[in-house]
Amino acid sequence: MELLDIIKPENQVFCKTKLMTDTPLSYCPGCGHGTAHNITMEVIDEMGIQEDTIGVAPVGCSVLAYDFMNIDMTQAAHGRAPAVATAIARTWPKKYVFTYQGDGDLAAIGTAETIHACNRGENIVIIFINNGIYGMTGGQMAPTTLEGMKSSTSPFGRDIKTMGSPLKMTELVAQLPGTYFVTRQAVHTHKHVRKAKKAIRQAFENLKLNKGISFVEIVSNCNSGWKMTPNDANEWMVDNMFPYYPLGDIKVNGKLK
Repeated sequence: MELLDIIKPENQVFCKTKLMTDTPLSYCPGCGHGTAHNITMEVIDEMGIQEDTIGVAPVGCSVLAYDFMNIDMTQAAHGRAPAVATAIARTWPKKYVFTYQGDGDLAAIGTAETIHACNRGENIVIIFINNGIYGMTGGQMAPTTLEGMKSSTSPFGRDIKTMGSPLKMTELVAQLPGTYFVTRQAVHTHKHVRKAKKAIRQAFENLKLNKGISFVEIVSNCNSGWKMTPNDANEWMVDNMFPYYPLGDIKVNGKLK
């Protein structure tokens, strides 16, 4: 087979979605943010809802999302994305509104906004990237940092007695009546990417039903914050993050699994 036959459109199995801009990704090599961005934009592209989608990105690594996502975006103050998304969704109820947040944002300064938006059942999608650390601001301990895990503010490891237990936000919001679909996924392998994309697609499809919040957690690595190579970070994530933050659906169609 000649090269020209291989690159014919009918032989094409993958192409970059037009909803990812040409801006070079500025995330650390090996970070899951780029993959999470891409599959989210693929879903919006495949659903044909680019003109009807509005994303909200707050402070943290996620604040860069508007540089890479070719959709309407707005920035929120640190932790306030669910509140801003609530205002947008109530003003334009036919729009597809989502937040894209990290754990330092959603589970720390934004805990109240997250809990109350989920309790009210606002018709939005929350995409939650959990890498167990503050990535952008220097690798400090986050609410999701594991027991014994070292960070710049817990150099001897997280001590449960003085620092409390890692916060399982996804299990917490699943208990609230306003959440319709709650799931935890990952993007470190092709298999997991496909599952995460399917979950995000389901979340956006749920917006049509006006049933409440769809909450998609993606457990990711932070190889720079964890002081590891990307491969080592992925292996550490599988061995340490997944046992505490197990993957899979937690709540489907408003019912706990």
